[in-house]
Amino acid sequence: MNTPSASFAQLVPGMAGMMLVGGSVTVSRVLVDAPLFTTQAVRYVAATAILVLFARLAGARLVWPRGREWLWLTGLALTGLVLFNVAVVRGVAHAEPAVIAVAVACAPLVLGVVGPLLERRRPSRQVLLAAPVVMVGAMLVEGTGHTDAVGVAWAALVLGCEAGFTLLAVPVLRRHSPWGVSVHATWLGGLMLAVLGATAEGPQAVRELSGPHWAATGYQALLVTAVAFVLWYSTVRAVGSGHAGLLTGIAPLAAAAVGAVTGSGVPRPSVWLGIAVVLVGLTAGLRPRGVPAPEIAGVGHPADPGPESTAVRSG
Repeated sequence: MNTPSASFAQLVPGMAGMMLVGGSVTVSRVLVDAPLFTTQAVRYVAATAILVLFARLAGARLVWPRGREWLWLTGLALTGLVLFNVAVVRGVAHAEPAVIAVAVACAPLVLGVVGPLLERRRPSRQVLLAAPVVMVGAMLVEGTGHTDAVGVAWAALVLGCEAGFTLLAVPVLRRHSPWGVSVHATWLGGLMLAVLGATAEGPQAVRELSGPHWAATGYQALLVTAVAFVLWYSTVRAVGSGHAGLLTGIAPLAAAAVGAVTGSGVPRPSVWLGIAVVLVGLTAGLRPRGVPAPEIAGVGHPADPGPESTAVRSG
């Protein structure tokens, strides 16, 4: 199967989604002293309600998963939402935050190799050449740090979870659409995190959330989850996970920009160099090649019929 190219219009949603994720770093700092699992459970439950409402307003039909779709969507929620949060928290106990950020920066290469295989096509040589460039640029922006062997293991898990958030959506994107995948990921992830929160932090943990905590969680639920998820999966469905994976390099650029604006000071020379390297990698990996970009999501299920079954119940 031919490797699809990516038009700029198809990339815009994913770019916007990564900007929202990267730009949320200042808001995320407000939640450092909040109970992790409880806060994230509230975030994803709220995001589910927002997504269902927005989907109805947009005329998008939501359907219940069936058969193996439950495995893909549960795996997506477990890795991309639940284990990712656990791995980050446990990882920074053994490694500097920059080490975890570097692990996330490796996602473009994983997505560039594994994503096309799930989509039953050959990896794009253009993407495979550009992915290491984006990775190096992101590492320069984030910096490096010290770690031990346990920290390396947690960082590897973070990388796997980051990739799983995109790769496990590929087989179900065609039938469920970006709206459906986002809704099912958030309610499943919210349920898992609620159980973890009640077990590890206690049901009373929600009372520990202050006004700033609620405001930050609401921001994350609306923009960093509900909006960003739909934007991201829209680009993944349109151009494929390999091309979309390069856009993860935008997140550290947005974080650096927001940090400079909010008082972290002028970025270091290495950060400016990293920004330039990321932009070179994005330009090289995403430039059009004159080949139309068909919608490729769900190629792994060619026999999947179009008609949907029971609609998802809201609330």
